[in-house]
Amino acid sequence: MTQPVHNAASDAPIGIFDSGVGGLSVLRHIHAQLPHEHLTYFADSGYAPYGGRSEQWLVERSLAVAGFLFGHGAKALVVACNTATVAAIKAIRAQWPGMPIVGVEPGLKPGAAATTSGTVGVLATDRTLRGEKFLQLRDQIAAATNARFLLQPCVGLVDQIELGELGSEATEAMLEKYVVPLLEGGADTLVLGCTHYPFVEDIIRRIVSEHASTPVTLIDTGDAVARQLGRLLEGAGLLRPAGVAQLHGYTTAGADVLAEAFRGLLGLTPRIEHVKLG
Repeated sequence: MTQPVHNAASDAPIGIFDSGVGGLSVLRHIHAQLPHEHLTYFADSGYAPYGGRSEQWLVERSLAVAGFLFGHGAKALVVACNTATVAAIKAIRAQWPGMPIVGVEPGLKPGAAATTSGTVGVLATDRTLRGEKFLQLRDQIAAATNARFLLQPCVGLVDQIELGELGSEATEAMLEKYVVPLLEGGADTLVLGCTHYPFVEDIIRRIVSEHASTPVTLIDTGDAVARQLGRLLEGAGLLRPAGVAQLHGYTTAGADVLAEAFRGLLGLTPRIEHVKLG
């Protein structure tokens, strides 16, 4: 059954959600490209990570979080989580037809366009890489471009990033275990297929510099998501033209943890509230 939504106004906020802090990598692109927009970020850290969850659970949880954000006045929604997008974006759009809704997907198409070796490595959660929507997209792009995709599930990496272990030896060892086989397999392009992964991009680049003999391109789709969101808002007449933007955060875990993530990762200090959802 379709849920009723408020009459959206240009001054209403954009809702953004992820299983945790990874979606902040998308929020920073939105904040940079659409500086006048009010943003509401929902970190479902009390239920993270999403990667090991069933598809039914992901759909139900994503609908609940989307409902929370729309219920708090969001004029648009960004599903800033690859796993939730693959599993639930269709259900979210069916529940709120006509609302601007943008998901994130691993950048297979830009990866195929960037490669010169014809081999693209994809770093993502196991759940994303097993998703039917993802596999269909991979097959379509492979058939159209003759690109070969090497899929690397990064078990445990989201947990490390959620813990703030961005530069630890354990995180670096984990990344080396995941990245080096892709380089050895001939990949000259690496797709960061989870919104958490841009926060360890510096480590990935260091590993690449140590193990690759030729240049390697890294693909982060946050910029493309922000541009698509801007196009949808403009088409719907919902762009906020000017004014001081407000930033508000909600989390199902500790508010202090999300506040520290905003400060440490983005240099921002929004108001953060802990909420119970489900």
